[in-house]
Amino acid sequence: MKGIFVKMKHLAPSAAILAVGAITLSACGGQSATGEEASGGSSDLQGTLTGIGASSQKAAMDAWTADFTSQNSGVTVNYSPDGSGAGREQFLAGNAQFAGSDAHLDDDEVKAGEEACGADGAYEFPVYISPIAVTFNVKGVDELNLSPETIAKIFKGDITNWNDKAIKADNPDAELPDLKITAVHRADDSGTTENFAEYLKATAEKDWDAEVDGNFPKEYGGEAAQGTDGVIQTVSDTDGAIGYADASAVGELSTAKVKVGDEFVELSPEAATKVVDASEKVEGRSEGDLAFDLARDTTESGAYPIVLVSYHLVCSSYKDQETVDMVKAWEKFVVSEEGQKSAADSAGSAPLSDDLRKQIEEVIDSIKVEG
Repeated sequence: MKGIFVKMKHLAPSAAILAVGAITLSACGGQSATGEEASGGSSDLQGTLTGIGASSQKAAMDAWTADFTSQNSGVTVNYSPDGSGAGREQFLAGNAQFAGSDAHLDDDEVKAGEEACGADGAYEFPVYISPIAVTFNVKGVDELNLSPETIAKIFKGDITNWNDKAIKADNPDAELPDLKITAVHRADDSGTTENFAEYLKATAEKDWDAEVDGNFPKEYGGEAAQGTDGVIQTVSDTDGAIGYADASAVGELSTAKVKVGDEFVELSPEAATKVVDASEKVEGRSEGDLAFDLARDTTESGAYPIVLVSYHLVCSSYKDQETVDMVKAWEKFVVSEEGQKSAADSAGSAPLSDDLRKQIEEVIDSIKVEG
């Protein structure tokens, strides 16, 4: 245990606090995410992996950690869901062996990865595909259709009441109340915000004129809440509220259908996968970089374009074989059919395609010891 706490000294306070709890949970064995008794594990892997990042992955991470450590009892996996921006920052600073991010690395971060991880830099690949829900709490309204332009105007603050003519046009048969809209957004640097903003910029640029960023535009106003849990809690507690969050976190809240082409599409893992299948990889990146430019403006029938593809970031090389072996085993489990099914059962995410999985496994296999 001494070695574990030495490593924790270099983590952000929130990561260190979570790590203590994770050590207690994973070291005690018990049940896997599927509820089966852990076998105690039979692998020779020993050590601790620390990850920081996207809160959208939390439910999936809980399932992956429980299942992986039940099979590898000598390994502790700690994950602190501090947000995508914090995850990338801490990973590139050398304070974590992996990070979760709802946005791929930008060009400056790619260069920083070469300093943090060696000449081949950082690797990134999708591990979690999920719709971003536009979730609302309006008494008497259980179903809601929204066009991209209407969503943009609501979160920009140009539409402030639920009986606005634009919302009525999307919902001609609904009884919309004369009620103030409380538009709730993330207060922290968030990959979910960046994905949401990318969608609005691509589909309603005339109404969403802010630059795409992980931080919500301050000039648009609205109600700020910390993290995914904060957004869901604020929407749940406020009549007239609307927010955006990873679909896995919505619970009993209602979610809007989004206009794509001439139809309004309900979110689902299958609808999210259609968008990813229609997308291209970011140009000019290394073979170990599987980042995607998502087709936000698709008009394909049945596609739900407000989607996040959440990545894991790992180094192309680590200082010792022990860490290389743990990272490889961990990430291969995460993207495996078993790992993806576990995430789908726990978080409602869309499993990776077989073709994409094979590409990712080739990247993982290339991780090596420095030098």
